[in-house]
Amino acid sequence: MNYLVTGGAGFIGSALCQELAGHPDTRITVLDKLTYAANPASLNALKMQPGFRLIEADISDRQAVEKAIRETAPDAIFHLAAETHVDRSIDSAALFIQTNVVGTMVMLEAARAWWGALEGEAKERFRFVHVSTDEVFGSLGPNGRFCETTAYDPSSPYSASKAGADHLVRAWHRTYGLPVVISNCSNNYGPRQFPEKLIPLSLLNALHGKPISLYGDGMNVRDWLYVHDHARALVRMALGAPAGETYTVGGSEERTNLDIAGAICRLLDERFPKAAPHARLVRFVKDRPGHDFRYAIDSTKIRRDLGWSPSVNFDTGMAETVDWYLAHEGWWRPLREKVYAGERIGEGAPQ
Repeated sequence: MNYLVTGGAGFIGSALCQELAGHPDTRITVLDKLTYAANPASLNALKMQPGFRLIEADISDRQAVEKAIRETAPDAIFHLAAETHVDRSIDSAALFIQTNVVGTMVMLEAARAWWGALEGEAKERFRFVHVSTDEVFGSLGPNGRFCETTAYDPSSPYSASKAGADHLVRAWHRTYGLPVVISNCSNNYGPRQFPEKLIPLSLLNALHGKPISLYGDGMNVRDWLYVHDHARALVRMALGAPAGETYTVGGSEERTNLDIAGAICRLLDERFPKAAPHARLVRFVKDRPGHDFRYAIDSTKIRRDLGWSPSVNFDTGMAETVDWYLAHEGWWRPLREKVYAGERIGEGAPQ
């Protein structure tokens, strides 16, 4: 099987590439712009694998995308390349529209041209797997869960751009017949996540004795999914999902942001008791504009139809995540020193 993975040098993308590499007779091509949030070091373990290739290119570049598809001859395209950080979208929305909406349209058109030229089994087998987010559904109250039929109600420029991309993907299926599959996943966590997101940012700040900053009262709720479990779900979709299907994928592990900070602090207290209690570092700061209160996912459909379920519970996954960062300073330290040091962004300051 030949796979093209856009955004494969990113957090979820690199986990997906590792999952794909575990399947026999697999060739993987990564197409990645290598923006600030991508890290080629996340793919080091794959570089010696036969058939692995990393192409530096922008998904908005139609010529580069078409060339990569021709050279890969993919049985499936996993489309993960995106700008994903809500705070950055608040400060500068244009890049999110360009990458997440225009870039997705370019990918769809290039994939349609490739798929249209296929015949027989190859044409039946091809899938365009589009990786989206539960944030397109907006905010939940204290009850209920998102599912595949939940109405879209995005709150941030980021989630609006992903909603737009989702609509394009469905339109390319309904209008042109392109065999697409969509994943709307909950918050992912695990190794190799760029340290602007809640868990790695809080962890690394705590390691350095810096404040763990939580928006508002810290009671916003997210459903947490271990990244390698999400990667397994995406492979199931590519290999077994009927064309045109959508799956909401979650870990069924709801936690408040304050819970997350507490879990990190407890794990660090165990590993570095002389620096305990790390909870003294928790601070509450001005809330994010348009901050959704709660996300939760109903994964019944993918569990029932594709036989997928999470293999890692939150406590185990968090311990593995903390231990990975402690053991891989060489991966994160250059990012903290040269790319992002943990400063506050996303306050919606006038441009």
